[in-house]
Amino acid sequence: MNSRFYSISDLTKEFTISSRTIRYYEEKGLLSPRRSKGNQRRYCARDRFRLKWILRGKRFGYNLDEISRILGMTDTQMDVAQQIQTTLAYGERKMQEIEDQIQELIIMKKEMLSLKEKLLDRLAELKPRDNSSV
Repeated sequence: MNSRFYSISDLTKEFTISSRTIRYYEEKGLLSPRRSKGNQRRYCARDRFRLKWILRGKRFGYNLDEISRILGMTDTQMDVAQQIQTTLAYGERKMQEIEDQIQELIIMKKEMLSLKEKLLDRLAELKPRDNSSV
């Protein structure tokens, strides 16, 4: 593991997030930086990795409790295989949610296209007819 430490500003720049967001994840127990003699937060490579995972998890639609479980922090007895199984289970559930949303969007699109056709037909009925050909 890299022995380099990161400041909160290093991480905010790298991940384009606010320092408040990082502090929030710390308050939730997802990150645990060390403190310098001047009481400044010092994030290690493990914290950086966790932050990257948290942000990826949020992008995938996981809540913080799910992310915490995936990271294996809520059960300190969780071994690597259990952590992988938990991650796969959450992933399968999330993919099913996404598939359900896709199906709902497909249905909504069909309904909107049908309504569009009906409205266009109705609009055509309302247009005055050209009487010059009579």
